[in-house]
Amino acid sequence: MEEEQKNNVVEEVKPQEQAAVVEEQTPAQQEAEVKEEEAPVQESAEQESAEQESAVEDAAQEETALTRESIIERLQEMVGDISIAKRPELESLKQAFYKLQRAAQDEQIAAFVAGGGTAEEFKPEPDPIEEQYRKLMNIIKEKKAAAQEALEIVQKENYKKKLELLDRFKALIEKANTEGASYNEFKALVQEWKEIKEVPADKANELWKSYQQYAEQFYDIQKLNNEFREYDFKKNMEAKIAICEEAEKLADDPDIVAAFRKLQKLHQEYRETGPVSKESREEIWNRFKAASTVINKRHQQHFEQLKEKEKENLDQKTVICELLEGIEYDKLTTFQSWNDKTQEVLALQKKWKDIGFAPAKQNQKIFERFRAACDAFFSRKGEFFKQAKTDMTANLEKKTALCEQAEALKESTDWKETAEKMADLQKQWREIGPVQKKYTNAIWKRFIGACDYFYEQRDKNTSSKKREENANLTAKKEILAKLKEFDADNLSDSDIQAIQQLADDWNSIGFVPFKVKDRIAAQFKEAMEPFASVVSTRRGRQPQRGGAAHDAGSPREKLQRQYEQKKSELQTYENNLGFMNASSKAGSGFVDAIKSKIETLKKEADDLLAQIKALDAEAEE
Repeated sequence: MEEEQKNNVVEEVKPQEQAAVVEEQTPAQQEAEVKEEEAPVQESAEQESAEQESAVEDAAQEETALTRESIIERLQEMVGDISIAKRPELESLKQAFYKLQRAAQDEQIAAFVAGGGTAEEFKPEPDPIEEQYRKLMNIIKEKKAAAQEALEIVQKENYKKKLELLDRFKALIEKANTEGASYNEFKALVQEWKEIKEVPADKANELWKSYQQYAEQFYDIQKLNNEFREYDFKKNMEAKIAICEEAEKLADDPDIVAAFRKLQKLHQEYRETGPVSKESREEIWNRFKAASTVINKRHQQHFEQLKEKEKENLDQKTVICELLEGIEYDKLTTFQSWNDKTQEVLALQKKWKDIGFAPAKQNQKIFERFRAACDAFFSRKGEFFKQAKTDMTANLEKKTALCEQAEALKESTDWKETAEKMADLQKQWREIGPVQKKYTNAIWKRFIGACDYFYEQRDKNTSSKKREENANLTAKKEILAKLKEFDADNLSDSDIQAIQQLADDWNSIGFVPFKVKDRIAAQFKEAMEPFASVVSTRRGRQPQRGGAAHDAGSPREKLQRQYEQKKSELQTYENNLGFMNASSKAGSGFVDAIKSKIETLKKEADDLLAQIKALDAEAEE
């Protein structure tokens, strides 16, 4: 009798306590009861955290497809239905929007710099999309705050209501122990319980445990309505089997994150489904838990792989930061070197965008390091171009002054002295440095035009040399013809004087074309051979080397002046060629012509030098 009374005692179950089931159970059954009651609740906290991670992961996977316009559309949807505005998605949209915003601004800055501006001078235009974004985010923030405040009020009211329902459950169980209780009364209380939804998160677990324990106590002590209890057990069992089957199918779902989310909903359904018979409780729970374990492991592995990928991304981004921070600015001293380095930096920025996220804890920090390195580069570049613009203005003034000097000299006929001055002007030109691109062609053409005009006039003045040599050749041929008219064996005094005069005339005539010089000299020597005893062919020759200075009007002196003039011209053109190779492409159209001119001058100078040597050799004989 006492034992029966013990079995009929109703234990008071408080929300903060864990009450034991009244019916006697084996230790294994009691352990199974505890597992069924506690395990879903323990997993719930883990699943809630994992769900937030999965939401972030989903947003990261979708980020590459987002545009600023699509983000605005999504925010407008959230404004219309604030219940869908979840924090993980809002954070992801915020990061994506400002990433796109920075990318768009970087492109504007690059275009501005490419157009001749500097990063410091760039001022972004007001962006209506960004204004709309800020406005929508503020609206969402206000609505969420209001919704949260209202929700907290509702949750507190619901908590009170559920505490009252638990008292009514307790009273019903006491009634069932003493007088017997209607099953319909119990079902009505259960229906009221299910209709009360939101409660404070920190109270949900203890409420559910208390409710579950009262429900099981009611069924365990309810004898009069055993048929209904068995019916409920059966329906609950069928529902839990269906839930298990759904959970088991998720193992084959290729979308791991979606499968994990579905599992969370199945856990909620499982918890809301009523109890099953004692002998089936452990079995059905173990089946559901096993299916959940498979999904949880896949989800965990997925995030471990994701974290490993993020770690690799962090390593790659660290390398990019080191490359940017290691730029040797002291070697960037020309426009071309800065432009080349800018292309490298832009390529690194593109690679950065393609890499993906780093681990959450380091993502913002590594981005700030990257942004600081990029800002430092473009700041230094802006300073260089700003200073260069100032220098180029001064360079334009200096080159304009050189143009004026060259134009003042171009009409001079003092070929040697003026050529030296022109060469000096060209040397100064090379040392000055570049001017702004829009002035480069004009100032160069002005300067080189003055130089070329002078050299062309000089060349025209010296082109009579060949005509003079051909006339000398004709005169010497006439002398050869006259020498053949004399008979060496029968010479009169007048003949000897005439031959001597022809020899003197020969020596005074001057140079002939270099290619016939040796041949005509041999013919003269052969023609004079018969008269060698009576006529001197040295008469009228220039002093030999080492003797007195050359006569300023002698053929050798003329030849020497021509040779020096050719050398001066050659040096000028070589200077011009070096200048154009070292400067911009503005003078590229003159390069081939100057190279050809240089080759011609070298050949003419070599010919003159050979003639000088030949003349000296004759003088030494």
